[in-house]
Amino acid sequence: MQMTFRWYGDNDPVTLQNIRQIPGMTGIVSAIYDIPVGEAWTYDKIIELKKKVEESGLHLSVIESVPVHEDIKLGLPSRDRYIENYKTTIRNLSRAGIKIVCYNFMPVFDWTRSSLDYELPDGSTALIYEEEKVKQMNPINGDLKLPGWDTSYEPEQLKSLMNHYQNVSEEKLWTNLSYFIKEIIPVAEEEDVKMAIHPDDPPWSIFGLPRIINSKENLDRFVNLYDSPYNGLCLCSGSLGANPEHDFPEFVRYFGRKGKINFVHLRNIKWTGEKSFQESAHLSTDGSLDMYEIVRALREVDFSGPARPDHGRMIWGETGKPGYGLYDRALGATYLNGLWEAATKDKNRQAEKGNKYENSFSD
Repeated sequence: MQMTFRWYGDNDPVTLQNIRQIPGMTGIVSAIYDIPVGEAWTYDKIIELKKKVEESGLHLSVIESVPVHEDIKLGLPSRDRYIENYKTTIRNLSRAGIKIVCYNFMPVFDWTRSSLDYELPDGSTALIYEEEKVKQMNPINGDLKLPGWDTSYEPEQLKSLMNHYQNVSEEKLWTNLSYFIKEIIPVAEEEDVKMAIHPDDPPWSIFGLPRIINSKENLDRFVNLYDSPYNGLCLCSGSLGANPEHDFPEFVRYFGRKGKINFVHLRNIKWTGEKSFQESAHLSTDGSLDMYEIVRALREVDFSGPARPDHGRMIWGETGKPGYGLYDRALGATYLNGLWEAATKDKNRQAEKGNKYENSFSD
């Protein structure tokens, strides 16, 4: 497992120098943020980002993300132009030596929360999702503002987009996703770029919009749309783990043995009600997920790709991009590295015991 860290570019208050000082940190997960969604990324812009990361002593491990234009998700005639641009971006990323791309297929909204600064008992603040509050919100009226999409659309644009999705069922969204995948994965194979789709966050429908990358069955259906190691998953414990019915370590074992895990997000959440949760420190006892069991499952399937600590709390008076401060994510990375070391040593000890047994039996 390669430990990586999300960085939002020059405007991120968390600097590359900060990230470099985290023990065990090797890679950066980033993107180009000044190119409009749907337009092709130029090779020069990609190289500029890569050089900046490498000059800090780190490696640009993953692009997260190359956004998918809404016309592709809606299946509009204009989608072919945007898909061609997406292919160009994949080719340019490969030419620059970047071999993993994370993306999602969530209609209109990326990850969604009801509050960005909920105060936890220890005085830190965290992202939370309260289903009843979300049900009462109308994003068109500006009831909910979140980083990543709140400034992306004018109210009339958002209203028009939401209206377009009234005609898109889950099956229609599957059809549109399949069309997209069958177009881009052959290019990814040619360019040796592994694609990693991120699950829906939260893993259920919001605001009446369809969501389909949200369960073991649907993840399995997805990877079978185009059976290739380049058509893989970004398994996110905080997204899929928000549903108490999901056994995330089993997801890891199942898809890991199939060779379908190309990227991993690791964080903990605490269930607070039906379809409600709050984000917590990464420590197992601070949330509802067994982080050691998750990391042990990754070790069992010999996962060797990039992983990153995901959303963190704001602690020690830090201010900045909600969920993406330095301190709590750095603590998370260190904790996860410790779990990985323990899981690796446990696995090696078991292997040694097995070898001793086999040798004594053969003697």
